[in-house]
Amino acid sequence: MTEPVLDRLLITGAAGSLGRALRQRLAPLARRIRLADLVPVDAPAPHEEPVTCDLADAAAVDAMVKGCDGILHLGGISVEAPFDPILQANILGLYNLYEAARRHGQPRILFASSNHTVGFWKQTDRLGPDCTLRPDGLYGVSKAFGEALARMYFDKFGQETALVRIGSATAEPTNHRMLGSWLSHDDLATLIRAVFTVPKLGCPVIWGASANTQGWWDNSHLGWLGWTPQDNAETFRAKIDASQPRPAPDAAVAVYQGGIFTEYPIFTKDET
Repeated sequence: MTEPVLDRLLITGAAGSLGRALRQRLAPLARRIRLADLVPVDAPAPHEEPVTCDLADAAAVDAMVKGCDGILHLGGISVEAPFDPILQANILGLYNLYEAARRHGQPRILFASSNHTVGFWKQTDRLGPDCTLRPDGLYGVSKAFGEALARMYFDKFGQETALVRIGSATAEPTNHRMLGSWLSHDDLATLIRAVFTVPKLGCPVIWGASANTQGWWDNSHLGWLGWTPQDNAETFRAKIDASQPRPAPDAAVAVYQGGIFTEYPIFTKDET
């Protein structure tokens, strides 16, 4: 059995669908896993430590981070939403996380950024790590802020962070856009292990996608990381073709990497 890499891994957003999918897959990575969310985490195993935490509460975040030597940050708002909740969870909450990490030994962080930081690039474009950010909404802007914050903490304090621009992290791709953006749970789990295993990480941009034939993103700069995704959305093409109508060529979901996020309105304070 593989020896655990970490003593205590913190997973924020652990009650969400992705957190639930990763818990068992990541069990061998750490002796103890601290599962944090705004809502209670179901059925913790003996090696798991459930913690209820509001990311906007600096004192609670400090206590959540204390004693952890690795952080998988999945927490916060994960869809387009009004600015106020995004501000609290994704901007103030991330600042609180990085300040807590700075106070508690700078544990390595994997920051779940998003493809929506580049959502207005077209699906005909192939992007490397240094492309211009083109967020498709307030959610994407908050993730762009998160990447900038992480980079500043690295340059100023040496805080290592993997900036993983996650595509569509689901059990399987379910529509034609996902043929380009899909990230399997198994490939994400091996990426997480690589991030916390590699001797020197720095603050790299990593495209969070499987080895999709129709992929849009270039991870050729990551040979040093030792991560090679194994899954390919193409395996599901026939199933998707049979179950989903092909979108019109000029539909946002067929044109832009961010899909329908590029069409969402900006929510005002009066909207929910």
